[in-house]
Order: sequence, then C-alpha cells, then structure tokens
Amino acid sequence: MATKNEYFYGLGRRKAATARARLFAGKGNVMVNDKKAADYFDGNEQMLEELIAPLTLIGKEKAYDITLVVSGGGQAGQVDASKLAISKALSAMNDDLRSTLKKAGLLKRDPREKESKKYGLRSARKREQFSKR
Repeated sequence: MATKNEYFYGLGRRKAATARARLFAGKGNVMVNDKKAADYFDGNEQMLEELIAPLTLIGKEKAYDITLVVSGGGQAGQVDASKLAISKALSAMNDDLRSTLKKAGLLKRDPREKESKKYGLRSARKREQFSKR
C-alpha cells in the first residue's frame, strides 16, 4: 500500500496518444491534466467508465487517487492510453493483480495505427477510378 507521497507509475500508449499515470492512496479522485476527469472528457459517461475499468475490475474504485498526464491523439485514444497506464500502475503496485488484469485484456497495447498515405494515391489505399477506355 502506498504512503501519503508514494505513488506507482504506469505509461500507456494508443494510436498517437500517450498517458502517464500516478496512482496514490486516496478517495477515488481522477485528475487528467490538472482537471477533473469528468470536465476533461466533457462528462462523457462511457469514456469515464472505460477510464476506471481497471479499478472497477478489482473492486477498488474509491481506494486510489489517480493523476494522469495525457498528450496527443483524440479523446478515445487518450482514454485507451490512460486505461493501459492505470493497469500498469496497478500491476506495479501489486503483482498479484497482474494475472487478473491480463485475463481481462487490460495490460495489452492495441497496436492498430493509422496507415500512412502512399504517393500517387488519394489516401492510404484509395485510388482514382479505373477507366477502361
């Protein structure tokens, strides 16, 4: 268990987003870039639920304070990156939780990235319409 100033760290990435999480002993407050999570994600309940999914899985939603520093990407990518960062911080805190988080797929980075545009094409794969004559 963490003392007052002790924290556990986790880093998560998804698409172009990066999230760094610090897990403190506390009352369940989640701060994202010095704002409350509800304010940062515009009160989107689905994103907020997904954000604290690792804590919900282990049943400790109100046991830890989390501070997140996120950058890059869009909101969905930032939520996924934050979820991975929180999972890694929980795993660093208690090694027994690792198997539970791993079975739920929360310690796996989603490798899908945007495919780059190719020269001579309109986008990554879109071509001009073929004309036979």
